[in-house]
Amino acid sequence: MKMHEVMTYLHAVPPKRQQRLQTLHDMILELYPDATVDMTYKMPTYRVGEGWVAIANQKNYVALYTCGSHHLERIQYVPNRKIPRTPRSKTSN
Repeated sequence: MKMHEVMTYLHAVPPKRQQRLQTLHDMILELYPDATVDMTYKMPTYRVGEGWVAIANQKNYVALYTCGSHHLERIQYVPNRKIPRTPRSKTSN
């Protein structure tokens, strides 16, 4: 497991997006405690079986990638869990 590399990535993200990415990271690990965590294409990636989900800080947004929408079913229905929104500004984040 390359958790150290993932945590380094998360801590290097601009503060405005760090909380959002950390919440996604925690939620994925809570829903999939047996996930293998590593860095793929410089993004934190979580693998269970043949499926995967990855998160990333892009130029203008936070991204959640997957190899199939069915892997997002658990994330969609997490009660009382809200991903913090980053206020939009006219300048890039």
